[in-house]
Amino acid sequence: MVLVTVAHGTRDQSGTGVATDITRAAGEALGVPAVTTYVELSEPLLADQLRLDDRPSVVVPLLLSTGFHVRQDLPAAVALASGSARLAPPLGPDPALARALRTRLFEAGAELGDPVVVLAAGTRDPVGAEDLRQACALLDREWGGPVRLATLSGPGPGVVEQVGQARRDGRVAVVPYLLAPGHFARRAHAEARAAGASVVADVLGVHRHVVDLVVARYAESVALQDHGHGGRGDAFATAGQA
Repeated sequence: MVLVTVAHGTRDQSGTGVATDITRAAGEALGVPAVTTYVELSEPLLADQLRLDDRPSVVVPLLLSTGFHVRQDLPAAVALASGSARLAPPLGPDPALARALRTRLFEAGAELGDPVVVLAAGTRDPVGAEDLRQACALLDREWGGPVRLATLSGPGPGVVEQVGQARRDGRVAVVPYLLAPGHFARRAHAEARAAGASVVADVLGVHRHVVDLVVARYAESVALQDHGHGGRGDAFATAGQA
């Protein structure tokens, strides 16, 4: 079965490069054909790929939480696929992402136990908001220090408030809960620095834990399909069953 990943899409070529490299690495690990697609802004679009390619596929969202795309856009595209297609759950929240965030913090110069602010894009979806809270809780267990959540938009505290409350002995680290470079990543870095963060980590990027998580999402979906069992992915559409 073909691995079809789907990222949000960005006009930033370095952002699309991250999605492409993650997909290529996951496909190689699985030994299956792999295609990178997007919801918008970049090509190929997921809907077009599934409509034009009738090979059986597993669609793995390169998205970190539940939201409109996961609930609406992706199931709609999968339901209209020419061939059989199964939609896996989004990547987050997951302990693998917490481990990747931990690595990015160390790489940026954070010290174990430093207060950390996780800076996410934000969402008005209640399930997505709970996903973000769980992501912070997972990092809290990995990091061993206080972890707070801030958002760039939507409900929830902003980075200035959270950095101010988290700072201890002049130190506080901010780590973007973002997959790839682009508009939100640039904004996250600028706002974190302006808020007084002593350390600002990089986006998740092409991290081995992220690649392994894509591989796991694909394998889980194939296993569920082979055994006819339900799972988290069954909350979304499967072509021919929607």
